[in-house]
Amino acid sequence: MIRTFDYENLPVVDIVNDILLDAIKKNASDIHFDPTEKDLRIRMRIDGVLVDYSRAPNSVKRNITTRIKILAGMNITESRLPQDGAIKNQLEGNNLDLRVSSLPVTDGEKIVIRILDYSMSNKGLDKIDFSEENLALVNQMISTPNGIILVTGATGSGKSTTVYAILQKLNSPDTNIITVEDPVEMKIEGVNQVQVMSEIGMTFAAALRSILRQDPNIIMIGEIRDDETARIAVRASITGHLVLSTIHTNNSLSTIERLLDMEVERYLLGSSLEGIISQRLARRLCPYCKRPKKVTPYVHEVFKKIVGIEVNEIYEPVGCSECINGYKGRIAIHEVLRINQDIRDAISSGMNKKDFRKLVYAKSNISTLLQDGLRKVIAGHTSFEEILKIIDINEDYIGEEALKNTLIGKNISSPQKEEEVEILDL
Repeated sequence: MIRTFDYENLPVVDIVNDILLDAIKKNASDIHFDPTEKDLRIRMRIDGVLVDYSRAPNSVKRNITTRIKILAGMNITESRLPQDGAIKNQLEGNNLDLRVSSLPVTDGEKIVIRILDYSMSNKGLDKIDFSEENLALVNQMISTPNGIILVTGATGSGKSTTVYAILQKLNSPDTNIITVEDPVEMKIEGVNQVQVMSEIGMTFAAALRSILRQDPNIIMIGEIRDDETARIAVRASITGHLVLSTIHTNNSLSTIERLLDMEVERYLLGSSLEGIISQRLARRLCPYCKRPKKVTPYVHEVFKKIVGIEVNEIYEPVGCSECINGYKGRIAIHEVLRINQDIRDAISSGMNKKDFRKLVYAKSNISTLLQDGLRKVIAGHTSFEEILKIIDINEDYIGEEALKNTLIGKNISSPQKEEEVEILDL
């Protein structure tokens, strides 16, 4: 993976161009330029994992940083304060849409370039890894004339991709769609997109107040970040608008709790919330080198208890010239909750957390993140180990209860089983 350049003789312009083109070819999501005392360490995040790419000597470290800042329209004379910029250009037939961030560190300026790729959004909702059941639930949600739909997950979990895919499905000549974003990441023809500029008072909340006077059918809020935005978004959804937004939470239950913590009135949340889509990204097994392996008795029991399927064989990563350590690309893992009347009543009445948890996860036919992930393991899309990395079983209601029941009364004597129990933190 390590690439060497003739840093002393090649023009910096060509070196930076080659790095950008390489990153696009490798389907990297980010490029990191980390200054150290001895050199400039260049890394790329591929399929969610940072890998070393190259090292530039100190003699060109400043030149590379300056070139990137020029491309991004940033102030090259300011190196003491963080800056943000963007690169939108064409390079050897490739359309570049990059977000650039600089951060002053001990040995210089750290630069991170985020490579935006919304090709999955353009392919449609049915191409972003929803199971048939979850896709049907999402289509039911977005067909409602009003209410609020939230897409949740950590940074880099593909929330924007899902939201844009929904917007493109809803986009039609007879619909007025207005978005409020920071920044506007993907331009969609026929959609009115508003750029937040907090420094002049154009905040999410301020933009939302104006948007409500623009006769919208659908409003998309890039992210619910504060109490005021949350309250305005919920109120907008009960006055005849369909509201889409994202929020940083782990699953459906924690999303509802977070909104209540933001002082959204219970009766408003109960009547306005239409659905929650929670998601994570797992590395996808390389189709060229993955191989089947027998499952251990414990893993067999995990599948049986959590998804109700007898599984004797799953796939594992190997590694070949087409992939990185047996993985190539990523797959989305989803949890889709369609709010029913029982859940609405529980939110409005303030049901205690334990009973509410059971209502959401045990009585609403929801497929949890863990269940969806394990089904994709069975289908050969990803590995069992990868699912354990991205989903904490102790946070998953069905997984936690099922696995505890699996272990009750069992004499776990083999080292292999003891190791598996330790991995799962049970």
